[in-house]
Amino acid sequence: MALFGALFLALLAGAHAEFPGCKIRVTSKALELVKQEGLRFLEQELETITIPDLRGKEGHFYYNISEVKVTELQLTSSELDFQPQQELMLQITNASLGLRFRRQLLYWFLKVYDFLSTFITSGMRFLLNQQICPVLYHAGMVLLNALLDTMPVSSSVDELVGIDYSLMKDPVASTSNLDMDFRGAFFPLTERNWSLPNRAVEPQLQEEERMVYVAFSEFFFDSAMESYFRAGALQLSLVGDKVPHDLDMLLRATYFGSIVLLSPAVIDSPLKLELRVLAPPRCTIKPSGTTISVTASVTIALVPPDKPEVQLSSMTMDARLSAKMALRGKALRTQLDLRRFRIYSNHSALESLALIPLQAPLKTMLQIGVMPMLNERTWRGVQIPLPEGINFVREVVTNHAGFLTIGADLHFAKGLREVIEKNRPADVGVSTAPPPSTAAV
Repeated sequence: MALFGALFLALLAGAHAEFPGCKIRVTSKALELVKQEGLRFLEQELETITIPDLRGKEGHFYYNISEVKVTELQLTSSELDFQPQQELMLQITNASLGLRFRRQLLYWFLKVYDFLSTFITSGMRFLLNQQICPVLYHAGMVLLNALLDTMPVSSSVDELVGIDYSLMKDPVASTSNLDMDFRGAFFPLTERNWSLPNRAVEPQLQEEERMVYVAFSEFFFDSAMESYFRAGALQLSLVGDKVPHDLDMLLRATYFGSIVLLSPAVIDSPLKLELRVLAPPRCTIKPSGTTISVTASVTIALVPPDKPEVQLSSMTMDARLSAKMALRGKALRTQLDLRRFRIYSNHSALESLALIPLQAPLKTMLQIGVMPMLNERTWRGVQIPLPEGINFVREVVTNHAGFLTIGADLHFAKGLREVIEKNRPADVGVSTAPPPSTAAV
């Protein structure tokens, strides 16, 4: 009985486990680029360290070494690797420093150059160890964290909708890649606590040929469309001159009889064409492509000045859009195209037959007047969680059953130091001593 109860609880927990809407894999191919930029930043940091003066007395030997400056730093051998349980490990060996300093020496005996050389070298090594460890700790724990803070976690997409990129669990590192699971859910800014249940399949990442792979499930796109639906954005009203002239004439001719019967006095009033999405659109991702299904109401009316509007017809529209995804910079952009379009009446089959002449002009109106407005918004894109200054290049999109993946390489659009200096924490300096765990650096 106890075994059955434990099994039931395990199944119940699995049933309520939420899959990520977005996954990101960083492969070992990205590490060389990251290492080069990181070491360049580290060299710049070490060249700015301040080394205190070294003065004192050793027997009959008096010394004063001051104005010590690092003139050159060479990190000849370094490795950056993924380490299971540790995420990343940077190893630097055979590093060398070039120094410039002023020396004042006073000694009583001749032929002591070997002693002086050994003494000065040992003193410089001691001073450098006291300074380099805090710099490495500060660069790794404080400054690089400031860079990671530029990654969007929960941010506004526009004035209506935001997106949640919170990590769902700790990153998982293997010897060849680092995988991260993000919630990848949109939400209306007026309902920040609202959440769409994720019933989509879990996106999978298997490839390792590119530097970075990003996977999006159908839930990612469904949450975006439902958020805009809840925000009241999926509706359009065209009145008077906003209605295309040819369509205006066709609609007036089609409903001339209704106008005469209902209210002949308003026959010359401005025409109103209103489209309102009835339910949140849904995304379907297949290996053959990505489609979005939309059902909307189409209302045609006359709007006489200072009088109630006169409704001429109300119909239902089913549309299917194809969607092509692309990564530009660090934004996921979408290009929509109207593929299928059908209008019908909810009242009678006879009225649906009467609507057939309107189908072609209404589809043309959507393609010319509505689709450009949609694409202007979707092509702005939504930012992918990458630190500032890093962009995607040479992307390749692959569709799967229920999710799509985008493989790309990385490009530093800004130098690491430029980004860190811009986001450097205020009132944070290098500590005089590193934590105990970094004393062996």
